[in-house]
Amino acid sequence: MKKLSNYLLAASVAIAVLAGCAKGRNLEQLSVISENMKSAFAPDRREKVYDITFEKQKGSKSYIVRGTTTESGVVPALIAAAASQGITLEDSVTVLPDPGLEGFIYGVTSLSVVSHRYEPRHASESATQTLMGTPLRILQEKGSWTMVKTPEGYIAWAPSSGVQAMDSRAYAAWMAAPKVIINKHYTLFREQALPGAPVVADGVWGNIVELEGHTPLYYRVKLPNGKQAYVSRFDAEPFREWAMNENPMPEQIISTSLQFMGFPYLWAGTSVKAMDCSGLVKNTYFLNGVILLRDASQQARMGQEVNISEGWQNLQMGDLIFFGRKATEKRKESITHVGIYIGDSRFIHSSGLVRVNSLDPASEIYYSGSDRLLRAVRILNHIDDGTGVVSVREHPWYGLSAN
Repeated sequence: MKKLSNYLLAASVAIAVLAGCAKGRNLEQLSVISENMKSAFAPDRREKVYDITFEKQKGSKSYIVRGTTTESGVVPALIAAAASQGITLEDSVTVLPDPGLEGFIYGVTSLSVVSHRYEPRHASESATQTLMGTPLRILQEKGSWTMVKTPEGYIAWAPSSGVQAMDSRAYAAWMAAPKVIINKHYTLFREQALPGAPVVADGVWGNIVELEGHTPLYYRVKLPNGKQAYVSRFDAEPFREWAMNENPMPEQIISTSLQFMGFPYLWAGTSVKAMDCSGLVKNTYFLNGVILLRDASQQARMGQEVNISEGWQNLQMGDLIFFGRKATEKRKESITHVGIYIGDSRFIHSSGLVRVNSLDPASEIYYSGSDRLLRAVRILNHIDDGTGVVSVREHPWYGLSAN
């Protein structure tokens, strides 16, 4: 009897082990399938969301696929790929924007500068920043964080306190409303049209707020969070006129960039408060009415490529120049830095601080990283021509092109 009991116990253990092995093999197969799907549907976390996991369903041979994605084709492809391996998947994936938002999928940045992160926690890596009045698309909410997409298509998490969520009606009203844009480095929104009135919020160059009226010296405005305030008419100008008139010349790009000389470097910074290399480029162009992609590696895909086989000889003022690691047989090209060419071999960039350096080895301000120059692109003369460079006036999220 004892031998029979031991046999049954050993058999039970063997069956459990075999089942566990089968489960492990299935999960391993699903992991491989998932990685392939991620590469196909969402290879860049900055532009698309793919956060998928698998869970064995209790009392069943099937598995549950959970998570979130921005790509509607992911789940059917996963189910089909798993079925080809004899694995049954049940769908529990949320395709973003989350239906639970109940239509509040529009938003506007509500603070002067809001920092975004790759994950919904303050300890996560910084991703980018947006300015007050930046239109957003809301994808998901989690606790005190909101996942948003920016006008250039960058996806990251922002503190919910910095995002004013809207439904389609409120967003349409925001787009149609007259606005002003801040045109000074810094300003203050005040409770009354008086220099010493209590402060409602701070403002920075590029902030956009609704215009409700004016006095001889102040604009009466409504901030994205609904608060009424006043801002000096010396610190702002009508937004629509600004956007429609912006067709920047090289001299304007250079003049704007030089306004940030000596400003501190900040990883993921894109505002006058502090900026990284691509943030300087992005902010400079935005303040001249042009929307560029966020990171240097993305900006290198925009506009028209410029031949730099002879160094800086073919460069024109306002061109973007990129540095990094050249491609080899074993490694891909890696772009790690960008600057704006300002003429005579010189360029302005954010490296430690915003400064001007030269590509010329004979110059006193020679950039030691010049040997890492990889490529250059021309943005000016390619605005709204289908090369990825879009003006504020033509971007549909700002509501100007349809008016």
